[in-house]
Amino acid sequence: MIKKIYPWQYSLFSQWMQAGDSRHHALLFHGKAGIGKLDFARTMAAGLLCLQPQNGMACGECESCYWLSEGAHPDFREITPEDDDSGSEGSKKKTRKRQQILIDQIRALHDYLALSTHRVDGIRVVLIHPLEAMNVAASNALLKLLEEPPQRTQFLLVSHQRQALLPTILSRCMQVEMPVPSIEQGLQWLQSQSVAHAEWVWHYSGGAPTTVLQDELDLHSWYQQFRPQLLRGAEMDVIAVVPVLIKLGMEQAIQALQKWLLDVWLSCNQQPLRYHPGDAGPMQTLASGVNLSRLLAFQQQLNRFKMTAQHPLNQELQLEQLLLQYKKMFG
Repeated sequence: MIKKIYPWQYSLFSQWMQAGDSRHHALLFHGKAGIGKLDFARTMAAGLLCLQPQNGMACGECESCYWLSEGAHPDFREITPEDDDSGSEGSKKKTRKRQQILIDQIRALHDYLALSTHRVDGIRVVLIHPLEAMNVAASNALLKLLEEPPQRTQFLLVSHQRQALLPTILSRCMQVEMPVPSIEQGLQWLQSQSVAHAEWVWHYSGGAPTTVLQDELDLHSWYQQFRPQLLRGAEMDVIAVVPVLIKLGMEQAIQALQKWLLDVWLSCNQQPLRYHPGDAGPMQTLASGVNLSRLLAFQQQLNRFKMTAQHPLNQELQLEQLLLQYKKMFG
């Protein structure tokens, strides 16, 4: 929470921390997922609240840093989709992550910002992520705060999909496009984190290296189990693949299929592969037997399934249906 800036962010972090009173009251950090936007915003929040920052970075030792590390800083609020714990008291049913930021959360923020800051001369920081998770009512409620911001309040907003935000929200923010690591920066950072098969991970992440820190699974080892069945095309053993694929969870399982399908399509068109460059030869052989119209139909089906990936249906059954469609792409 206190210090997590990536090498490709150093200059940008220094720029905004040195801006002082000239800094816009609402900074919107946007860019693709997996490049460290949220860590950047949290580190910035820590630096702004720290009592004795060093080059913009939180010291990690003062009272403010202690409160922040304990999740109890009176001048900091973080808003994100909450866990849905609306089940009956004592229920053993697991809570599920809501997909939206609701208006009640923004109303509570209004009430909070109506109070004075804990420190008389201090700043207050509000972090909201991902901003596109706000429903329309919540967006309109936030807009009122952005139009007439409370004094000494810094909004840090994070978005993976800027195009999904209301134009009125965008117009009230300073939009900051977050830097994407070069392949050299990404590989060097992955190696510094002792990530095995760093080059494979770089390509498989699509140049979004911080995603590997979120995966408890060894993706490379998992892929070695998954890959042989994918290369069998119409001969895939669906029953054998489902338990391997489900280890990722439904959303990431669909994403893994989407990555594979994109590279199949690229191979059909003699284009360089994006996620699996090491499999260019086998992929070319596989692509030679693909029915393109069925491939496009399967892509559309995956997009539909991804929208309902969190739905509490039988996930194994859903994956079986998807993999049967994969097999039909061939021949």
